[in-house]
Amino acid sequence: MTSLLKLHRLKLTALFLAANIGLLLHLAVGDLKATSEWVWLDILGEGGSALLSLVWIGLVLKSRPAGRVTNLLVLGLAGVFFSWWIDSLDEFIRMPDTVHWDHWLESVPMPIGLVLLTLGIYHWHREQLAISAQMEKRERLFREHRQFDKLTPLGDADYLRRQLELGLAEAATNNQPLSLVILDLDDFNGLNRRFGHGEGDHLLLALTQLLLLNLRRQDLLCRLAGDRFVVLLPNTGEAQARQLAEELREAVRHFAHKTRQHGERLKLQATVAVAMALQDDAESLLRRLNLALARAKPPRLAHSA
Repeated sequence: MTSLLKLHRLKLTALFLAANIGLLLHLAVGDLKATSEWVWLDILGEGGSALLSLVWIGLVLKSRPAGRVTNLLVLGLAGVFFSWWIDSLDEFIRMPDTVHWDHWLESVPMPIGLVLLTLGIYHWHREQLAISAQMEKRERLFREHRQFDKLTPLGDADYLRRQLELGLAEAATNNQPLSLVILDLDDFNGLNRRFGHGEGDHLLLALTQLLLLNLRRQDLLCRLAGDRFVVLLPNTGEAQARQLAEELREAVRHFAHKTRQHGERLKLQATVAVAMALQDDAESLLRRLNLALARAKPPRLAHSA
């Protein structure tokens, strides 16, 4: 709070000087009224309004950094405060009939202050809309981040289903093909038993980078489960998807991954399968993809899986 008020000390000083100059001018020209002449209802109404304006200024200065919006809000409220302040001085000081500038000081700052205050509220409104949009975006990213795989920097199965639903809707709207590629490492469980799960996790991390390097910018790679990966291929027909699947399979076969403990090169093989969207929803397309993978696996591996 203190640091924020320091940023606005010039505004506070100017407002304090203006209020005191108005008071001194009234004292220099007018005469103090007797207590019996005071109208308490007017004093409470006009003085209370001036006091509330000061409270609003304090709240704005406390909650906002310096800037255009803050300046407009403070200047607008300052004009409202000054008008009520000058108006309340009339309840204590009698001005000569020949003096008219007090009416100007009482009347002119109010509409100017209200115009400035309106502009400030308008820009504050726009500012809040922008902030809300950013917060909504961050919240969406946070929700999506919770759907990312804990080991690899990839979306998990739930994230894949969500993106697949969006992709299917977009493909139907634009009358474009959409395909999926699934890749499953052969005998990954055997590698885990032989070298340990830590080495298996390290292998999956390295494999993730390999697969990403072999995909196009528009493709989405997700980890479906364990050593099984799925690639969402927008605007891609079945023939092109099969070509990409074969390229991924070959990339895995030539992957020169070595264990961290002994530097032993692991010979990797992967089974791939493709499914192109027809009249599917996300779940039926994934079922067809898994069935295609089961048919593509060698009998021994299919039985062990």
